Amino acid sequence: MPAQDDASGVRAGLRGLTTRGRSFLAAGGTAVLCSYLLGQSALLRVGVLLMALPLAAAVLLVRTRYRVASGRRLTPHRAPAGQEARVHLRVDNISRVPTGLLMLEDKVPYVLGPRPRFVLDRVEPRGFREVSYRVRSDLRGRYLLGPLQLRLTDPFGMCELTRAFTASDVLTVVPQVQKLPEVKLAGEWAGYGDSMSRAVALAGDDDAVPREYRHGDDLRRVHWKSTAKYGELMVRREEQPLRARATVLLDTREIGHRGNGPASSFEWAVSCAASIGVHLMERGYRTRLLTDTGVSVPSSTTGGSGSVTESIGLLLDTLAVLEHSHGGGLGHAEDVLRLGGEGLLVAIVGALDDDQLARLGPLRRRAGAAVALVLDTGTWTGLRAIFPESSDSSAERQLHVLREAGWTVLPVRAGESLPDIWRQADRNAAHAAASAADSGQARKGASA
Repeated sequence: MPAQDDASGVRAGLRGLTTRGRSFLAAGGTAVLCSYLLGQSALLRVGVLLMALPLAAAVLLVRTRYRVASGRRLTPHRAPAGQEARVHLRVDNISRVPTGLLMLEDKVPYVLGPRPRFVLDRVEPRGFREVSYRVRSDLRGRYLLGPLQLRLTDPFGMCELTRAFTASDVLTVVPQVQKLPEVKLAGEWAGYGDSMSRAVALAGDDDAVPREYRHGDDLRRVHWKSTAKYGELMVRREEQPLRARATVLLDTREIGHRGNGPASSFEWAVSCAASIGVHLMERGYRTRLLTDTGVSVPSSTTGGSGSVTESIGLLLDTLAVLEHSHGGGLGHAEDVLRLGGEGLLVAIVGALDDDQLARLGPLRRRAGAAVALVLDTGTWTGLRAIFPESSDSSAERQLHVLREAGWTVLPVRAGESLPDIWRQADRNAAHAAASAADSGQARKGASA
């Protein structure tokens, strides 16, 4: 805890006297006055003792409080919305004297629950105490925990001081991430990097593309057939890792979503973007998050499991604080996709008008594959139950326009399961559904 000068410390100690301490101080002053009036020296000694006891307790407490340290640990630092996180507090007595009664109170935002309070009886010299409490929030965001407030008392209860530490920690409540099934998307390996088929076409199934030996190369990779052919030491070229790109486009327009709080269509879309983004990163995609405002969050450019973990953390941290935008279209996102939209494009969009729909459709031509999750936002407010026929016809027309542009369209209604919806993006299932639809049309034509 931060130290103060002696004068301010003494003043703080006097202000912290409890009712008992003030009573002793008043009784001691009365005894000293009576000893002067009555001429009793023994009464003077009693009065001085009564006055000295709370003053000594205040001085001792002021000095002791500088020798108390605290620490806080969060498990985990990122907690999904609706799930609990545990906060561990540790108080160390780094002085040579034991502490008195301690009361701990940690500051937490009201959305995480009530302020936790703990009472510690006594901490021995060089000892410590650990306590913990749980927090939970249904709302995404970053929440400040702390600083910790510590109330110190002396063993006799004469003085009580409340001081706050300066350290605080941040708990990030991220969107819920659902485990998605692995599906084969049409054109999913289009993008950046050398493909497996290209490597086979250049080198053949039983041969490898050699290169000259370099200092530090593993001798086990020496290609003896090429060495004999070229007259110099040749090694097998390392297989280039396959790096596919993906873009997750998230519609954050306030006019495009319905509902309030955690049950709104916007929160469902944010959780959907988190689930799909994490799923693609774990499958090896270099995934970026793109919003309708043009804000792009790229993934790590290095390989390895560490970079994947960092990219997932960056994605979730960004989505944890994402808010509605006040724009009316997807124009800024279109500009970003025109500069580099190759690879897989997954769009999560809310309500679209005809103009926005006409501009979204051509973006398919810039991607190797395109999947659109179109939220039927009326089902988040119950409007579909009031105007079912007109809403159905408008929604089907919009879905038809996107399918004609080459998108794999996945309509989404409130209450539906994201893994089940994502499973419909499987290219094999899509081909089977298309074949069944074509055969059904053919049967109808034949019967007619």
